Amino acid sequence: MAGTRRVRPGGGSRPAGRRAQILLLAADLFHRGGYHQVTMAEVAGGLGITAPALYRHFRGKPELLQQVVGSGLDALAEALAPARGTAELCAALSTVAIDHRPLGTLWQRDARLLPPGPRARLRRELRADVRLMAGVLRADRPGLPPADAELLCWSALSVYGGLSHHSFAPPRRRFERLLRDIGVALLAVPLAGARVEPPVVAGPAAARPGQRREELLAAAVRLFHERGFDNVSTDQLGAAVGMSGPSVYHHFDSKAALLAASLVRGRERLRQEIEAAVAGAARADAALAAGLRAYICFARRHSHYLGAMLSETERLAPADRRTAVESRRDFLRTWVGLLRQVRPEYDAAEARIRVHSMFALVNDGVRNRPHSERADLGDCLERMARAVLGL
Repeated sequence: MAGTRRVRPGGGSRPAGRRAQILLLAADLFHRGGYHQVTMAEVAGGLGITAPALYRHFRGKPELLQQVVGSGLDALAEALAPARGTAELCAALSTVAIDHRPLGTLWQRDARLLPPGPRARLRRELRADVRLMAGVLRADRPGLPPADAELLCWSALSVYGGLSHHSFAPPRRRFERLLRDIGVALLAVPLAGARVEPPVVAGPAAARPGQRREELLAAAVRLFHERGFDNVSTDQLGAAVGMSGPSVYHHFDSKAALLAASLVRGRERLRQEIEAAVAGAARADAALAAGLRAYICFARRHSHYLGAMLSETERLAPADRRTAVESRRDFLRTWVGLLRQVRPEYDAAEARIRVHSMFALVNDGVRNRPHSERADLGDCLERMARAVLGL
């Protein structure tokens, strides 16, 4: 299947495995450092070749990123093609998630920085994979509506792609079995009759002192999420709130300071809402259920913050980045501890994987159109998240 998807340049007398080596190293470097932080010279140096030798394989960094993401999608398509049934589908996804761990981050964070044409082509390929998955799922669940099947399959991709955001792993065989079981439980979730809720109002509500600063924070997190930190100018930030670009510096010392402040504001709101939701719970299971509902509600109103948190944390100054990463770890540790109270048979590794997978499902689910516009999305996400957590 992959062979029909893309014709790549290359050939001649170049080393047969050199192109694959470049793609493998570039995937790792982009994953760890972010697209803007990696240079072609760094990729070449990592392989012990010169930059001109690298340019004989790839015309530039955008083409290299496109081919890195494309090779991951090829591996996904090849793994999915022979799947016959939900269990085989989830086994294939588990293998790809482990063997191509950077793919989730590269797709969510870096592929959006590609030019529109290549980005659209890659998106079409991923949609074709989802249609294939949905066909397999509906063969196992004949009464499942197509829209529900696709939502479940996109959610499965989010769960498996969420492995990109952490590095720990149990032994291989156990890891594959756990991931397969999570996927099978997710794809079995019934979405019929999901609760329809009022439309979600995004962003901050009422005006207050310092409103212009608040408007800047809201505009910044949206623009950074949609375009990437390096692709947003101060003029664009100012225009978004009706001021000149230089006027931004009356409120923030730099664009980096604005990014840091916008992520801190989102982080504070999230923590306050979760703490308020679980405060009155008498038992761990009630606290977990209340926290999950609160998180989904927050995610639907502040999807841009979640997107920017995942994609732009690496662009923070070192001190701010350390604070953001440690805060995220503390947040995850709290959820892992709560889940293990409810499911004491989970060891720390399984609980962490399930919690990471749940957050990936929700964070992607509120941003993946057209499914993010479903009137019953909140209830659907809660049902799927509970399945991923093993509840």
